[in-house]
Amino acid sequence: MQDGTFLSAGDTAVTDRGDAPVPGTPAGAIAALLDGTCPVRDVLDRIGDKWSVLVITLLGDGPMRFMELKRAIELVSQRMLTRTLRALERDGLITRTVFPTVPPRVDYELTELGRGLHATLAELARWSYAHRADVEAARATYDAREADSQAQVEPESLRA
Repeated sequence: MQDGTFLSAGDTAVTDRGDAPVPGTPAGAIAALLDGTCPVRDVLDRIGDKWSVLVITLLGDGPMRFMELKRAIELVSQRMLTRTLRALERDGLITRTVFPTVPPRVDYELTELGRGLHATLAELARWSYAHRADVEAARATYDAREADSQAQVEPESLRA
């Protein structure tokens, strides 16, 4: 396998791991996460999904109905929201309660597990807001450096 590529959970290729990090150590945990053998990778994939993060964030204020979530997340399709809600329910992060009314009313709410994740995401959001200017400055510095580097590489005849 080429350097910089990783096996996904579905790959069946056998490779020589040579002096691979030992499972259970910090380096081993990172290696397992990257090569798809980590047992929590699918959980990290779920909570790293942009729609899941938005749903969990919105439900942090209390239960919501499907269309309330749909209106709040304007860009998500109905199908994708349905898939996201089902996955979050399957993972134990939200509950789905159906009320026997006409038409049926369905509420989605964070579970205790979901509220714990919401607290973590809220902390991440606080960090993001606090360091937004730092990230923007770093991007501007990087972009300027890359533009300068590209300008130095171009032949003089191509510069206008």
